[in-house]
Amino acid sequence: MDKKKTLIIGATPNPARYAYLAAHRLVDAGHEIVNIGIKKGEVAGVAIQPAGDPLPDIHSITLYIGPQTQPLYYDYIIHTKPQRLIFNPGTENPELEARAQAAGIDTIRACTLVLLSTNQY
Repeated sequence: MDKKKTLIIGATPNPARYAYLAAHRLVDAGHEIVNIGIKKGEVAGVAIQPAGDPLPDIHSITLYIGPQTQPLYYDYIIHTKPQRLIFNPGTENPELEARAQAAGIDTIRACTLVLLSTNQY
């Protein structure tokens, strides 16, 4: 399996959240992660940071923020230029999906945890 540098938007140090589980499972699978969020702390040994300048070499962005919060991140996501944008359950957003596709970014509505557990990540 290819290793895919993954940006997690909505990272949290709360172990009860799916973003937390995804961060740990991504790292366990050998993927490098970048944690973006509003919470302070770290997840899977990686500090949570606020969104800043778009990052280079991101293969996938996995979303753990709802559609109501996503407009704050539209430009950040598009300018990061990932190969793939994953809309986890509850994050589906046709407007962002259309913008991403227009920018040449593949979009997928899927659960990162399921993709990892079925070797489809």
